Amino acid sequence: MSTTALVGDRPRPTIVLVGHGMVGQRFLEALAERGLTAAHRVVVLCEEPRPAYDRVQLTSYFSGRTPEDLSMTDMAFIAEHGIELHVGDPAVTIDRSARRVTARSGLSVDYDVLVLATGSYPFVPPVPNKDAAGCFVYRTIEDLLAIEEYARTRTTGAVVGGGLLGLEAAGALKGLGLTSHIVEFAPRLMPVQVDEGGGAALLRTIEDMGLSVHTGVGTQEIVVDESGAVTGMKLSDGSELATDLVVFSAGVRPRDQLARESGLTVGERGGIAVDEQCRSVADPHVFAIGECALAADGRVYGLVAPGYEQAETVAATIAQDESAFTGADLSTKLKLLGVDVASFGDAHGAAEDCLDVVYSDARSGLYKKLVIGRDGTLLGGILVGDADAYGTLRAFTGSVPPVAPESLVLPAGSGEAVQLGPSALPDEAIICSCHNVSKGTIRGAVTEHSCTTVPEVKKCTKAGTGCGSCVKVLGQLVTAELEASGVEVDKGLCGCFSQTREELYEIVLALRINTYQDLLDRYGREGARGGDGCETCKPAVGSIIASLAPTIGASGYVLDGEQAALQDSNDHFLANLQKNGSYSVVPRIPGGEITPEGLIVIGEIARDFGLYTKITGGQRIDMFGARVEQLPLIWARLVDAGFESGHAYGKSLRTVKSCVGQTWCRYGVQDSVRMAIDLELRYRGLRSPHKLKSAVSGCARECAEAQSKDFGIIATSNGWNLYVGGNGGATPRHADLLAQDLTDAELVRLIDRFLMFYIRTADRLERTSTWLERIPGGLDHVRDVVVEDSLGICEELESLMTDHVSHYRDEWATTINDPEKLARFVSFVNAPDTPDPVVGFVPERDQIKPDLPLLTIGTRPMEALEGSAQR
Repeated sequence: MSTTALVGDRPRPTIVLVGHGMVGQRFLEALAERGLTAAHRVVVLCEEPRPAYDRVQLTSYFSGRTPEDLSMTDMAFIAEHGIELHVGDPAVTIDRSARRVTARSGLSVDYDVLVLATGSYPFVPPVPNKDAAGCFVYRTIEDLLAIEEYARTRTTGAVVGGGLLGLEAAGALKGLGLTSHIVEFAPRLMPVQVDEGGGAALLRTIEDMGLSVHTGVGTQEIVVDESGAVTGMKLSDGSELATDLVVFSAGVRPRDQLARESGLTVGERGGIAVDEQCRSVADPHVFAIGECALAADGRVYGLVAPGYEQAETVAATIAQDESAFTGADLSTKLKLLGVDVASFGDAHGAAEDCLDVVYSDARSGLYKKLVIGRDGTLLGGILVGDADAYGTLRAFTGSVPPVAPESLVLPAGSGEAVQLGPSALPDEAIICSCHNVSKGTIRGAVTEHSCTTVPEVKKCTKAGTGCGSCVKVLGQLVTAELEASGVEVDKGLCGCFSQTREELYEIVLALRINTYQDLLDRYGREGARGGDGCETCKPAVGSIIASLAPTIGASGYVLDGEQAALQDSNDHFLANLQKNGSYSVVPRIPGGEITPEGLIVIGEIARDFGLYTKITGGQRIDMFGARVEQLPLIWARLVDAGFESGHAYGKSLRTVKSCVGQTWCRYGVQDSVRMAIDLELRYRGLRSPHKLKSAVSGCARECAEAQSKDFGIIATSNGWNLYVGGNGGATPRHADLLAQDLTDAELVRLIDRFLMFYIRTADRLERTSTWLERIPGGLDHVRDVVVEDSLGICEELESLMTDHVSHYRDEWATTINDPEKLARFVSFVNAPDTPDPVVGFVPERDQIKPDLPLLTIGTRPMEALEGSAQR
């Protein structure tokens, strides 16, 4: 039955939107922004059982995000604008002559304007048994729910397709505990976004994560057993792959069936043919946007940013404003399995006479390529492993950068590297490609609309509200514009303190303030004094007090008195909180050296408490699955055997790795194990702005990877070379050489100074790599201070470290000897003998893994809790 909305006694024209994904929701917002929802009846027919959600972040569902977290639909917005939203009720027919859409429920709506935003569907290769039990696609929340349920009783999974969604799907399978394979027909991963060099860097990094990659082969057949369930795959090279779960992620196709059936023109390879206003070429009353549309330039766009632009074009056209969609920027920045991957502009160098500027470091998984025109114009590029410069480089595309191209691809710390800030960009440079927001628009939000914070600029311009890849540049622009306008930028630690962390450190040290409350009451902002503080400043100040504890007369034990309330979640229980509510225990193994007796003790403890064990990258053993009430019992046995806390939970020294050095290795020139042990025992428990990692290599072959650490040591025939400011992880950075050919005593003295200077001057949660690049003067200034004593503070820095070393005590041993402190280690304060029933485990590879319903919506049902309690 069709209905008509009235304004007074006049019928309102009706806009029907078929499909309610990300692009559909943006279309509704664009209608509202132009006042069209007040003058039109707006009806939305949505196939999925929930309104629009962030499909770009779909995989984050496996990290614990709920459908509510992913939702992009504010129901208050829907109600305010009178939008009639029908979820779980897709359109099934379009009668163009009557201008009527009929939904599956029988609802019939006459339209004046019809907008199709039906998106795309996953392409499944036509191979035998593609629909067998155990075969899935990776497109919706419902797909993920089905995969998670099936994976509970499986051990191996394979993903067909090595593109963006394929890699995300493989990561999800690995997170579910499955041995994971990726099968890609092209000769490299992500063939659309990256070239051969970028694919090689990505391949090495992903294989290092434990995933198996098969490139250059296709899937010929899905092998099934007698029951019809998947048992393997036959590949085009004649090999077979054993797997009991298959996810097809081999691309998508425009979902244009409804348009075809209604007689609308579609492209030869799919997609509803539209003009530059995104209006169907066959019917002026019908528009198509997003992945279902074949744009006027002959391309179907699979990215969200072009879809947003199309949505805005249609809204403008309905409002009778001039607007056209003639094409879009295909630049993308992604984080796949924790690896940054970005491409922009002419990434593959299709332009005539272009040149490539390439930096490649296979060991670190870094690959950077810029495509440069003969006249020096930046045409495009590819970044793998480190995409921090993406926002700036993308904005420079089409212009000649103000510095030599080769300086833009070199990693930080390499001497010739140049970090171009957003201030060097022209006003017409696009900062946010999702919403097509220029630098000039962002500057105008600050200067003309009085925006003073990033959230205010986001609200004013929509910049940074799409994929989020431009937020870092956005923040830099806002700060630069405020400072250029003479506005004093508040660089305070938080809303409680107007001082920076460095300034608070100096206040605590100079005045010997040894409690957070005293510092807040005396030096907090006026409105914060006498209050409880916030979750930003409490752990930051707690870390400052802990690092200075012996000097200022505070307790160095982080669970003493007020200090206990200042700690982050891991420090609260001196262990790392894991995803199912259990904890991991990591005893210190200095230098990675351990006796057979020590190994046996750890093995017995893990066996007796049913813990999962794994060798870490820091040369020690991690035991997972401990309940909070078990922690003191585990620590007691470890302490009795001579072990102590490894501080894996704290912002402090983690490990000092080592190779075997000259004692065993025929290439070693110094005793790297002895030095690593000495350093780890000296700096254990040292609280700092962020975690600290170190390594000692016994020769220039660098087996301990010292140049990727916060402070790393490499042996020479004349002593030791000291490197600082290195970092592995998501943003790799080679460490810089601070000093060379040092004696043992000289080495320790310089490390003492370096660490205490870093702790003194770094920002909250700032790694040494970031600090070294931020601090005025960089490495040269740090060398002047800690080597040449240019500020005359080295004696004080050494004294502070001496105080730390002489007052160190093991936090685990302290805890188990204090009945009052032991009382906190319970799941329920009012039922201390009752374990948390939600913490459950299931067997896997002769060990355990969390029994975690990753995709459960809302609170776990009582049956699930009861089931966990019985395990």
